[in-house]
Amino acid sequence: MSRTLNIDDWLRARLPGESFSLAPASEDASFRRYFRVTTATGTRIVMDAPPEHEDCRPFVKVARLFLSAGVNVPQVLAEDLENGYLLLTDLGSTTYLEVLDEGNAAQLYDAATDALVRIQLASCDGTLPEYDRKLLLRELRLFPDWYIAKQLRVSLSELQSNALTATFELILANNLAQPRVYVHRDYHSRNLMVTEPNPGIIDFQDAVYGPVTYDLVSLFKDAYIYWDEERVIDWVVRYWEKARAVGLPVDTDFGAFYRDFEWMGVQRHIKVLGIFARLFHRDGKDRYLKDQPLVMTYLRAACERYNGLHPLLRLLDELDKRQPAMGYTL
Repeated sequence: MSRTLNIDDWLRARLPGESFSLAPASEDASFRRYFRVTTATGTRIVMDAPPEHEDCRPFVKVARLFLSAGVNVPQVLAEDLENGYLLLTDLGSTTYLEVLDEGNAAQLYDAATDALVRIQLASCDGTLPEYDRKLLLRELRLFPDWYIAKQLRVSLSELQSNALTATFELILANNLAQPRVYVHRDYHSRNLMVTEPNPGIIDFQDAVYGPVTYDLVSLFKDAYIYWDEERVIDWVVRYWEKARAVGLPVDTDFGAFYRDFEWMGVQRHIKVLGIFARLFHRDGKDRYLKDQPLVMTYLRAACERYNGLHPLLRLLDELDKRQPAMGYTL
């Protein structure tokens, strides 16, 4: 029996006497699918997460953590963890990405940073998985394994490989030195919903305990929408002021904080380039390829700014065949 038919039977047992209709609500980059359930009394969302590929338990755990932090996330109305089904409250179908414009960006991002501060204030060590060296490095390795080797079909020379490894060590040193809080890991315009109150927050099942700047990078160096640097700096300052006011562990010097923000962005953008390549070459999902140029723009801008990242910039140039191979000095 197909999983869709199983969902239908599962819902009938949980909505006795109610007639309902099912329609696709959304899908993401994983094996999860979402359906909107419409009844006479309103709508709900069913998450279908095949247990051989996905585990619903982290979603349920993080949903409860974030709800207790005072932010707007889907509430779990019913669960079948063994078979991979959840019945959730519906946060609607309008993402930040669909509505963001010059006129409303300040208001929407202000709400998003308010929610982020609440999540971070609720942080407690030992509750979520650690965003540790092993995980950060595994993410970085997606870049040579999938973007360089699979998408570009390039084999790095020993010199290039050593330079990339050394750069990864610099990035990791910065990331691991940052204060730690709860990290959503994909806090961006496609996972923030226009709701009351704003924002509705979804797709948080991979949350971890890690660097304080990570979610801020996801929000303001978003792979799906671009804002000029002056505006980004202004929004980051506003977050930083809120964070300091409530005692979050951010650097008291904004310049140092912004440097951490940018170096965290380098880790994320390297990872995202690899993930988007993997989604295409392994999973046959090509819609993310069009977003790679913006991610590369972010990565190059940071590499140009910081001397320690210049070897990575030279490697990117070589991969783009912009100039012949040259030596690396770290």
